[in-house]
Amino acid sequence: MTTMKSVQTSPTKPDTIDVVEIERPVPGPRDALMRIRACGICGTDTFFVHMGGTPYGSSDGSVASLPLGHEPAGEIVEVGAEVADLKVGDRVVVNPQGAPSGIIGCGGELGGMRDYLLIENVVVGESVAVFPDDVPFDVAALNEPMAVARHCVNRSEATEDDKVVVFGAGPIGLGATIWLKLRGVRNVVVADVIPSRLETALAVGADAVINSATEDVTARLTELHGEAPNALGQRRAGTDIYIDAAGVPAVFDAVIASAKWKAKMVMVAVQKKSDAIDLGGMLRSELTLVASQGYPTEIFEVTAELAEHQDRFAKLISHRVPFVDVDRAFELARTPGAAEKIVVTFD
Repeated sequence: MTTMKSVQTSPTKPDTIDVVEIERPVPGPRDALMRIRACGICGTDTFFVHMGGTPYGSSDGSVASLPLGHEPAGEIVEVGAEVADLKVGDRVVVNPQGAPSGIIGCGGELGGMRDYLLIENVVVGESVAVFPDDVPFDVAALNEPMAVARHCVNRSEATEDDKVVVFGAGPIGLGATIWLKLRGVRNVVVADVIPSRLETALAVGADAVINSATEDVTARLTELHGEAPNALGQRRAGTDIYIDAAGVPAVFDAVIASAKWKAKMVMVAVQKKSDAIDLGGMLRSELTLVASQGYPTEIFEVTAELAEHQDRFAKLISHRVPFVDVDRAFELARTPGAAEKIVVTFD
């Protein structure tokens, strides 16, 4: 039996990962086998690591071990006899939601943080997309999170004349910033509490930044976006669209304090349950709240532009960690402020 290494959660030791030896899959006639060359770590991965797995689908709430990794990029090393539109050597990214056995790395039977990934019932344009040879694997591994960011921007319906602020300069917030600028939006501000993240925001194209730990957000937005009334005629910032890529209560408070009449808030960050939402504040601005989840159509919509603008997207990667040090990679990912975007690389 030929084996390979795979990273999974540890039900008996939460906050740690297990690197286990499993059988290397053999593709069926409609499958392909992908050698993983890079795989990003997402906040969802660290959530599952903290839990020790996933309780979803369990009748008694018990936690089962979970294969990790839903941001892989790699190359095809085997194709089934009935696969006509893919060949050995093709460099590909995958649609984690396109696997028949469940979402890759998020509750399904397969994970992308391993030596080889079986791509079941492979169809180019549905389960995989081929990317150019000049794109590094670590940058290609940004395809999935950048699809999340792209869906958020699509949901915002931002036009070139809209004044936008993005809260949170992590990978999704910075990705949204890039997509907004590529969309032609002329005035994009990024707010965060970490100076190094704000420097990256400027490097990828933000027009201005706000350190929300030291600056008055409403005052700065008014300075940058001008002034406009809310529904009661009270003076507010002229910001048209607020994007929450941070997922902390302070963001919602800042939006309520700043929002003009008919402003829009797009929520892409995972929110914790809260009873403290100021619904009256929303009413005073007739604030439209738009939720953004995943990437219904965007997973391969982004691939060509990611390749075209690869140098800009590469700035999002703060750490490239070899697979032999995958424990360290997850430790960095679980430590607040220690890293931005971590990509695990494979030889």
